[in-house]
This record gives sequence, C-alpha cells and structure tokens, in this order.
Amino acid sequence: MSQVDLQQNIEGQKARRHALQTYSIWSLLRNAVSYHEGWERQWRAPEPKRAYDVVVVGAGGHGLATAYYLAKEHGIRNVAVLERGWLGGGNTGRNTTIVRSNYLWNESTALYEKAMKLWEGLSQQLNYNVMFSQRGVMNLGHTLQDMRDIERRVSANRLNGVDAEVLSPAQIQAELPFINLQSRYPVLGASVQRRAGVARHDAVAWGYARAADALGVDIIQNCAVTGIRREAGAVVGVDTARGYIQTSKVAVVAAGHSTVVADMAGIRLPIQSHPLQALVSEALKPIFPNVVMSNAIHAYISQSDKGDLVIGAGVDAYAGYGQRGSFQTIEHTLAAVLELFPLFSRVRMNRQWGGIVDVSPDACPIIGLTPVKGLYINCGWGTGGFKATPGSGWAMAHTVAQDQPHELAAPFALERFSTGHLIDEHGAAAVAH
Repeated sequence: MSQVDLQQNIEGQKARRHALQTYSIWSLLRNAVSYHEGWERQWRAPEPKRAYDVVVVGAGGHGLATAYYLAKEHGIRNVAVLERGWLGGGNTGRNTTIVRSNYLWNESTALYEKAMKLWEGLSQQLNYNVMFSQRGVMNLGHTLQDMRDIERRVSANRLNGVDAEVLSPAQIQAELPFINLQSRYPVLGASVQRRAGVARHDAVAWGYARAADALGVDIIQNCAVTGIRREAGAVVGVDTARGYIQTSKVAVVAAGHSTVVADMAGIRLPIQSHPLQALVSEALKPIFPNVVMSNAIHAYISQSDKGDLVIGAGVDAYAGYGQRGSFQTIEHTLAAVLELFPLFSRVRMNRQWGGIVDVSPDACPIIGLTPVKGLYINCGWGTGGFKATPGSGWAMAHTVAQDQPHELAAPFALERFSTGHLIDEHGAAAVAH
C-alpha cells in the first residue's frame, strides 16, 4: 500500500466516522423538519484501490459480516468487499428469513448458538433495525420416528444450553387454532425454540454494509472477480472486471458460486449448487404467530410484517446456477401447506423466486484455510446460511485475521473431507478417525 493510498484511507476513515449519523427517534424527528433531505448515504461507492490487506469475495450477508468483524474486532480496516452484482442481490435477499439455533450436533449447535446470541443484540450493535422477531420456530412431527428424533434433538439442545420444548398436539392446536392436525400426515407433536424467529434479510445486509463502510471498508459493486493470482503457492492478488488488485489474503464468501471462484485458484470444492425456491402471498391480516416447519411434507411458512405469507420447501433435484425453479416444486410446496392449513386455499400467490444453495456432502458448512496460502473459504451452508450470518462472519473474520480457524469453525475445515471426520447434520452416522 503506497503512502498516498494510506493517507487517503486514514482521511476517509476520519471523515466517515465524523459524518456517520446515529439512527434514533431524535434523528427521525430532526430530519422530518427538513423533509428528510438530510439523511446521509448508507455507504460509499468507492473506486477500487491498488492494494488491500484483505479482499472479501461476495457482498452478501456473510461476506459483509466478515468485513465488519475484521474491522471491528481485529482492527483490519484496509479491506475490500467485491461483489459481481449489487450488494445483497444474491442469496441474502432471496431466502425465507428464518433464524434458529436448535441443531442436533454439538459442533453445529455451538456455531449457530453464537450466531443467535449475536442476532439478539445485532440491531443495537449496528445501529440499524434488522427487524429480528423472536416469534418462535416450530418443527412438526408426523410419525413415531419423527417424534423420537424431536425428543433426541430437544434433549441435545438442552444439554448444550439451547432453549427447546416438546409440544403435544393439544398445545400446538392452542397456538395455531386453524392447523389441521388430522391431515394425510397426522401431526403427533412438535419441537419449538422460543428464541428463534425471523429477521429482515435486506436490512441485515444494509446494516452490515453501513457499519463496515463507517469503519473504512470499501464495498465495490459490479466488480466480478475473474482470476486469483498466486506465486509460490500463495495469493498475491485478484483480477477483476475493474482491474487488478494486490492482496495477500482473499476470503471467498460467494455461496452458490464458491466452486467457480475456488476453481480460479485451482481448488476443487466438494460442493453442489442447486436452486432453492420461495414464494409469497398477497398480504393478509395478522394471523400466523410463529414459524412452522415440516420435514415430512417438506414445507415451511411464516407471515411477514407486511402481512404476506412467506413459504419455502426443499431444493430442486437438479444442479445449476439459475435463480429460478420448477413448477413441480411450487405445486408440491403449496399442496403441503394446504394439507396443514386448509384455510389458505383461496389465498393468491404474488411472486416466486429462487436462490442458489451450496450443499456439501455432510450438509454442514466449510469454513477455514485452503491449500493455497492466504486463500480462505466460507461456503457449503446449504439451506441454513441466513440464520448463521453473524456467527459465520464473526468466526470467518477471526480465521482470516489470525490465519487459523476459530475453535467454533475448526470442526468445519475443508480437510475433513479427506480425513473422514464428517459431521453429517442430516443424521447419518458420523465417521471419525
């Protein structure tokens, strides 16, 4: 980094810290007097510098969180976040906003519970309302084996200090009077995590972007990475659509396109990318108090603050990078929802979209170092990425800053696929040497 670049960076940081507005009821009233013409821009649109200490590939929630915690927790502020499209335009803005930490395996629980604790104070920390609503997430059981799995998971959660309860059909009916417990798949019970809920996905990206920018991070949109340069087995820079950028550390946080970026460094990841669909209905009056999930009929549903029903299901079977999906999945999802909630039969769907999920063989993420020195990877979150956003960025920032995995991320290292230590969140037997 040249002396000129360094001086510009220092001056820019001072100016941003001085100019950053605090959001509060008082700032809202103050700006109302001036017809709201005095609000600052959320973040800058800088030109890329010639060199950075760290380059983060991907300006989704995980990438922005990584940059924020690098600056906030580790004092590394000469950071660029490169996004091939627009900020938050990938999976971050295309998910169904569910946040929970009631995972079965100890390793997963520790990481997701760290994320949950960060979620609970995130709006205050970022001074940005991410609209985290702890309305509870209910997982239904339809068979005796489902109920055995629920009992096992609840017990494991409690042993790990995570809140969890088992509900009877009567308790479910009391919370959801309009649910059909005697559908083609009778409901025998459920688990519920009361601290779980939903958050506003766009606000999460915007909040992290604003906070990272205020700490000196450059967020550069429309800047696709086209190559990763290496010398003597170590990263020395990246080629982009806006020129070459020198750096000794590259953090790849590109979700469904992680394999594409890793290929640029000669690394083949054990990841498959699949479309994942979601859809929302017309707005209704408040009726749905929590989030309901069912693995047996494979659908989940909640109601947003705007009133629309947010609905999702499983991934499409075929692999691909298309941000769309198939009609068969939509039909299956809506049929599943109507099995449980017949009163929604005449509700119209407003729109449908798809994201790209990156699925690993053991359905767990990959966080950590790679065989290329200075190249770090964070991917493989599958359908569980959004809920992990704060914890993922926090652990990834430590890994990049210290050049070694944080203890929460250590079990999710890339080398587990060669050593045989598979966590397997799907429930298959784990194998460990």
